[in-house]
Amino acid sequence: MTISARHLALAVPAVLLGGAYVSQYGFGLFPCEMCWWQRYPHFAALVLAAIGLTQPRQQLWPLLAGIAILASGVIGAFHAGVEYNWWEGITGCATVAKTGGDPLAAILDAPIVRCDVAPWTLFGISLAGFNFLISTAGALAIFALLRREGANA
Repeated sequence: MTISARHLALAVPAVLLGGAYVSQYGFGLFPCEMCWWQRYPHFAALVLAAIGLTQPRQQLWPLLAGIAILASGVIGAFHAGVEYNWWEGITGCATVAKTGGDPLAAILDAPIVRCDVAPWTLFGISLAGFNFLISTAGALAIFALLRREGANA
């Protein structure tokens, strides 16, 4: 069984967003502002890929999803560079306020999440770095599959 560009365009953002939410709600790794910037293109890619599954003869939708996934990878590369102190970031930190109860207390008790500090790494690679690697590889694979599927059509 071979994977199609349409299915990969849906799987990559779904898996990466799923991992982001598991790390956030399961392990308390709250996203900074640049982390959110990386999620937005994946949300768009999910919608575009879902449309692509309903339009199986058109390559436009998985192509657009692949571009959105690549955009998230580029943002992830920039964010990883900020975390590794290769360059300055656009923003320094963000907070996540808890809902319910006293609003002022929720704001004051919200954790400060810095964009220039990696809260978790594996083999020296931050979550932003993994997003760069996986998103870029996924987008390039989608483009290659689209090219091969177009040649076989």
